[in-house]
Amino acid sequence: MAGFRDLLAQAKSQITEIDTNEAATRIAAGGVIVLDVREPDEYEQGALPDALHIPRGHLEAQIEGRIVEKSAPVLVYCAGGVRSAFATKTLHELGYTNVVSVAGGFGKWKDEGRPWRTPAVLTAEQRNRYQRHILLPEVGVEGQSKLLSSKVLLLGAGGLGSPAALYLAAAGVGTIGIVDMDEVDASNLQRQILHNIDRIGDRKVESAKKTLQLLNPDVKVIAYDTRLEASNIMDIIAGYDVIVDGADNFPSRYLLNDASIKLGIPVVHGSIFRFEGMVTVFDPKNGPTYRDMVPEPPPAELAPSCAEAGVLGVLPGIVGSIQALETIKVLLGLGDSLSGRILAIDTTEMSFRTFRLRPDPNNQVTYANRDRIEVRDLEGACAPWLSH
Repeated sequence: MAGFRDLLAQAKSQITEIDTNEAATRIAAGGVIVLDVREPDEYEQGALPDALHIPRGHLEAQIEGRIVEKSAPVLVYCAGGVRSAFATKTLHELGYTNVVSVAGGFGKWKDEGRPWRTPAVLTAEQRNRYQRHILLPEVGVEGQSKLLSSKVLLLGAGGLGSPAALYLAAAGVGTIGIVDMDEVDASNLQRQILHNIDRIGDRKVESAKKTLQLLNPDVKVIAYDTRLEASNIMDIIAGYDVIVDGADNFPSRYLLNDASIKLGIPVVHGSIFRFEGMVTVFDPKNGPTYRDMVPEPPPAELAPSCAEAGVLGVLPGIVGSIQALETIKVLLGLGDSLSGRILAIDTTEMSFRTFRLRPDPNNQVTYANRDRIEVRDLEGACAPWLSH
């Protein structure tokens, strides 16, 4: 009967081993997946940068969901090179064709002074709460930890802000700021699901704060019970990673646009009208912004408010949820955001169409000109203010 040493020797005879020098060269060249097969307590004490962690005991069950392309180059390491040898042999048996094991493992890598880091760690309760996120390779523990350290500001606790806030809080966005100066009214409850009948007459930001903190105690909610104005907008939005725009008037949208450009903060914009809605992302550093889409506000008779024209109650739920999704994508760098594209939704025919949005060459309110932007209350004028 073969002993452990015999099995190890057999495994090593069937795989390719590389030393730490070769491993460092391959990692520096890029395009390689670094797989850590140690136990969770070992991984939490230190790991190679950007390593994918799957404990050896879970490898067969999880690997095909985490590394889909079986021809992808994979570099496997453990503490000293034993478990990684067996793991590499297992990967070959599962059909992975470009896998190598690192001799000496993390111990030798660290002793040689090569770069490593302490990975993000979630509590047992957080691992349970965010388990479905953690299972996604594109999110994982690292992505969830990033969400928990992120800060998102919502402009409005109404129709769009309600679903956006709920899903961002449920996702574990660590700090959520909410700007609104209104009270809960019975007419809000048809669509503003942050609130309820017991809160009629309460300040919306306080109602929203109660709802979100009951949903997820991980989330810090900051209430701004004030009108967003030139005198306070820079102080309020500074430090936030993304702003979710649920404003329902043009002066607020232009004010937010100019201030967010000056600070370089992405804005996830949403708007609704009767049965139709739209979502886009304004990334001032890399794409078009609100003034590129709407250089001048339309006449008031062509842009009635929801209070005047009405809105199907479920519509802001759809649009606000997409805003939350785009916000998470921006925070985690996932996929292609809606920057440079407008998603138009028509619920009467249930159609989703995208249109290209390009920078307006005549628009001078840009990130390149940020030092010249003067953030002012626009009232109805909405004209850009740049110093000369």
